[in-house]
Amino acid sequence: VSYWHINNTFAWCETAACVRVCACVCVSDIISTVEFNHTGELLATGDKGGRVVIFQREPESKTEPFSQGEYNVYSTFQSHEPEFDYLKSLEIEEKINKIRWLPQQNAAHFLLSTNDKTIKLWKVSERDKRPEGYNLKDEEGRIKDISTVTSLQVPVLKPMDLMVEVSPRRVFANAHTYHVNSISVNSDCETYMSADDLRINLWHLGITDRSFNIVDIKPANMEDLTEVITAAEFHPHHCNLFVYSSSKGTLRLCDMREAALCDKHSKLFEEPEDPNARSFFSEIISSVSDVKFSHSGRYLLTRDYLTTKVWDLNMESKPLETYQVHDYLRSKLCSLYENDCIFDKFECAWNGSDSVIMTGAYNNFFRMFDRNTKRDVTLEASRESSKPRAVLKPRRVCAAGGKRRKDDISVDSLDFTKKILHTAWHPTENIIAIAATNNLYIFQDKLNSEMH
Repeated sequence: VSYWHINNTFAWCETAACVRVCACVCVSDIISTVEFNHTGELLATGDKGGRVVIFQREPESKTEPFSQGEYNVYSTFQSHEPEFDYLKSLEIEEKINKIRWLPQQNAAHFLLSTNDKTIKLWKVSERDKRPEGYNLKDEEGRIKDISTVTSLQVPVLKPMDLMVEVSPRRVFANAHTYHVNSISVNSDCETYMSADDLRINLWHLGITDRSFNIVDIKPANMEDLTEVITAAEFHPHHCNLFVYSSSKGTLRLCDMREAALCDKHSKLFEEPEDPNARSFFSEIISSVSDVKFSHSGRYLLTRDYLTTKVWDLNMESKPLETYQVHDYLRSKLCSLYENDCIFDKFECAWNGSDSVIMTGAYNNFFRMFDRNTKRDVTLEASRESSKPRAVLKPRRVCAAGGKRRKDDISVDSLDFTKKILHTAWHPTENIIAIAATNNLYIFQDKLNSEMH
């Protein structure tokens, strides 16, 4: 796990070891989603093999003061298996598209995981005691012959080694014709929504056999299709509001109080296109790959191919802030189109105070932007540059034909097979999780870690 340095205020360094680092790349091991729970004590990752790995943060230790912040494997389970739709002759991948934690209500934890078609609710609980002394069962659990029972005893709970149990509680299936790209838990803690390319459904967490369609943008004639839904999320505080983004670069804020079917949005956030900058790639690179409400609920953070933008809910005409993630790739769009990299879907994340935003890039680089100082930094998540407790060095990419300084990296030498698509930020602390292909890196603000 590691740390960063921006504006000379904090530095990121790797905690004792990169979690789950492997040199060889097996497709099923490629991480496809990363998500902290609401307290940040647990971190879940999903991969293309349908597995979910949960990491737990180590408590503070007096004998090992630097162990605070380290995450170790807590539980691993198979969430989804490959399936086959015989009616459509279609294979359904086991790849985990999204994981979302439910707010904790009791000692157990609950999370939703989804592949392209099926959403599952999982219960994660601990057990450190086992019952003994049954009257009608022997020690191995077999039923006793009643004629041999001559006396009654009260069963007792005996201590045992801690066991983490993961069990499926609900399976929400058969509601999506197209691939699910988003799930979002509502602030009412009773409902959640799932979005695919053309529809958004509203579910109750306790009901699996029906859902309510709240957005449907499928045209009567599929030849008239001009845009698809790319991401969707509920407002963090108002259970009636949600936003969804489209491949045309627009955001639509919807209010479920207005109508049962929210095809008519309450607000449309769209930036006017500069006709002078129009090109063959304009529509592709303007497609929004991720949208996130700020923790305060006042702002929206979006990511398209080249930029990340902050929108104010009270201003629909243009974004409040626009940050260039890797503008040096504009001259490379043709080759990026040919190798399909231009269709990569990068995610974005807020820090706990909504003052810094983070998103991924190529060459295992990730970018951070401080909204207050307008400073930014490029850092690298790699086995070669990351050592436990070492401060990460800022990286700089030199555009083609530009002047190169020492340690600068030429845009022509970037490795486009190494990309950071999935990132997550601890809800309250400066701890970030970075998924780089099949490796998970956790970085922590060095100044805060040294205070423990």
